[in-house]
Amino acid sequence: MPDQRGSRQNTTFPSAGRTAHGYLARPPQAVGPGLVVVQEWWGLTSHIATMADRFAAEGFTVLAPDLFGGETTHDRAEAARLKRDLPVERAAEDLAGAVDHLLSLDGVVGDAVGVVGFCMGGGLALLLAARAGDRVAAVVPFYGLPPNPDFDYRGLTAHVLGHFGELDGSIPETAVDEAAIRIGEATDVRPEFHFYPAGHAFMNDEDLLGTHDPLQARTAWRRTLSFLWGHLG
Repeated sequence: MPDQRGSRQNTTFPSAGRTAHGYLARPPQAVGPGLVVVQEWWGLTSHIATMADRFAAEGFTVLAPDLFGGETTHDRAEAARLKRDLPVERAAEDLAGAVDHLLSLDGVVGDAVGVVGFCMGGGLALLLAARAGDRVAAVVPFYGLPPNPDFDYRGLTAHVLGHFGELDGSIPETAVDEAAIRIGEATDVRPEFHFYPAGHAFMNDEDLLGTHDPLQARTAWRRTLSFLWGHLG
């Protein structure tokens, strides 16, 4: 079912000759590193906007692109359809456009950004980092990997921190281990992957899957902030 609250769009930015939409959150001091937050398969929901606000409160200028063009849902079948119908190249263009837009904004420091992605967005975050090269300095996938297990990570120069659930049936630990090996074989990057005694989407406090775990979420949050500031600060 569609989410009656709709997408949390509040800004636009250029993307491959089109106008893309997203949610922009600025830090209290108006100056800080840029950070792209990549949505789950539910769309640019209030949860993603809240995550953007939380990162902004910690000092980052955050842009969460709306990859579904305004559609959101809390229904799993509808979310699967939205994900299936999303052209990967268009998503890649919008994410690259988000990087360009962030780096053009007054108050964004540095010549590279960070990327954090959740679920579907975790895989897209790694895709963006591999394509953007040194324009992405740090990437953090939460319980998400590229859908193609043979994904080509060449081009990835960013530091990588990943968070995965031991009880996540959709991403077995073997898949995460294989991704770490592929990254190591294709690049000079040695990813730092953590496993938590939790299920998929344990960070999502809307708890749409019944898997939210506040304790593990706090641990992953602290690790993520330390990692991002270590490579973007």
